[in-house]
Amino acid sequence: MTTTQQPQRSAHAGMGAVPYGEGTAFRVWAPHATDVRVAGSFNEFRDDEYPLAADGDGFWSTDVVAARPGDRYKFLVINGEQRMWRIDPYAREVTNSVGEGVIHDPRFDWGRDDDYRTPPWNEMVIYEMHIGTFNLDPEKGRGTFDSAITRLAYLADLGVNVVEIMPPAEFGGDISWGYNPAHLFAVESGYGGPDALRRFVRAAHEHHIAIVLDVVYNHFGPSDLDLWQFDGWQEHGKGGIYFYNDWRSVTPWGDTRPDYGRHEVRQFLRDNALMWLDEYRIDGLRWDATAFIRNVEGEGDPSKDLPEGWAMMQWINNEIDARSPWKITIAEDLRNNPAMIGDTVSGGAGFDAQWDGGFVHPVRQAIIAHDDASRDMQAVANAILARAGASAFERVIYTESHDDVANGRARVPEEIAAGEADNWYAKKRSTLGAVVTAIAPGIPMIFQGQEFLEDAWFNDQHMLDWQRAESFAGITAMYRDLFRLRRNFADTTRGLRGQHVHVSQINEVTGVLVVHRWQQGGARDDVVIVLNLSERTYDDYRIGLPRSGEWCVRFNSDSTVYDSFFNDRGSADVLATGDDHDGMPDSALVSIGAYSALILSQD
Repeated sequence: MTTTQQPQRSAHAGMGAVPYGEGTAFRVWAPHATDVRVAGSFNEFRDDEYPLAADGDGFWSTDVVAARPGDRYKFLVINGEQRMWRIDPYAREVTNSVGEGVIHDPRFDWGRDDDYRTPPWNEMVIYEMHIGTFNLDPEKGRGTFDSAITRLAYLADLGVNVVEIMPPAEFGGDISWGYNPAHLFAVESGYGGPDALRRFVRAAHEHHIAIVLDVVYNHFGPSDLDLWQFDGWQEHGKGGIYFYNDWRSVTPWGDTRPDYGRHEVRQFLRDNALMWLDEYRIDGLRWDATAFIRNVEGEGDPSKDLPEGWAMMQWINNEIDARSPWKITIAEDLRNNPAMIGDTVSGGAGFDAQWDGGFVHPVRQAIIAHDDASRDMQAVANAILARAGASAFERVIYTESHDDVANGRARVPEEIAAGEADNWYAKKRSTLGAVVTAIAPGIPMIFQGQEFLEDAWFNDQHMLDWQRAESFAGITAMYRDLFRLRRNFADTTRGLRGQHVHVSQINEVTGVLVVHRWQQGGARDDVVIVLNLSERTYDDYRIGLPRSGEWCVRFNSDSTVYDSFFNDRGSADVLATGDDHDGMPDSALVSIGAYSALILSQD
């Protein structure tokens, strides 16, 4: 068709559909296109009315006065004989993953949120959440951002101050974990769309909870992917301009690794990261599977390294630090690679923290093992100890995450007692794992429902069973008490927010570990934790202490307050005798129940 007007370049900056006072500017990158047009509900999707002008370097743009926020639109990308209707890669909103873009006005009433700041790393307690299954929205038949808002007060009372949400970018269909992003800039329509996410963030901040968002930059799609051969060009049958078109495209999730060597693709990912932080006031980003950004196979073979992927991570992290240094970036590398945290000036990737596979695997193995002889006490002690010379809070530690309770694995209580996740052993050992997570150096994290012994493996079609929060209210109270101690609510456990840790006793015979945490040292600072990883109970068990005097039991996981079948062993405060023990200047005798933990400090 012959267009009805000569194309004019837009005078407005920005990619995608950018509303301005008199209309909307459209800009798209399609370097191999011979012609690009935009059509939408503003012109009944006629493809002959609004051509885009070549904008230089493969970009196309124009202004459309008739286009307004709320209008649907698509680009018609023409490459010779190929005519391809495409959803805008920068679309902030879509009707669905295979539908149309929606012109979105990012203005929003943020209320009093302007002064909110992310908690310091050493005060964080993270709750990992999947919006689609966290809390049912009866009208939608699934979880939404609005239904999740109704549980934020519960999370704040639990002691959580960071919620990490699994990826909310628009994905194929209505049900997914979120690690198959079809449209990186659009908020999943099934969750409520962009303004619903903003309402969720605003409400979270009102409850003094930060939001960390999971982003997927190691692959796109692979389904419902309009980015695939976006402007008709490709090599070797691969994905075209947004992807590597050779052996580097291959990932465990499809042939859809972004081409980190193309400036426009790096800019696309950088713009996406900053959009979440700026337009949605997200407080941090957790990058999925960063090992597959820096290496094709995610392993150490240097011949498969992607230096341009490493440089991209550095670039984006540097920009976030320069703009919002209080916002956290977390890598899911799971290789315990210190360079992920390293300063970019020295060649590091510049993340603030990373998920610690070196913690979850030995701790989880120790608590799910069926017999005491199989528990590796030294491995647990090593997991507790932070990496030598590192900040104590450069790692996120946990016993349950979305990956660790699915893909052939179950929730910890179910792993301990299959089909009987509420029995004594499951309660005792799963909560013992929670104690280790709460007291160890690092940023503790739990997965949704862990605090009330959710037993079902994670499935994106099964809602969280909130009745268990009532059935196991005592276990939930235990998590609440742990988190309040971890965050030093009563100013009696400052050491749990400190840099220092020492494991003073590793007893393979008794199954007992004793851990000392401190910040500056002294009363209300030094914290001593006794962990009994055996089924035996102990009276008059000697532990070393850093000074004499009375030591108060701040927490006893064997308390009947948490479960009527527990034994209350070890609740009495103890007096240090002056005798040295385990390299400590003083010591005391404590009682401790089976598979239990004590947390002690001084007034």
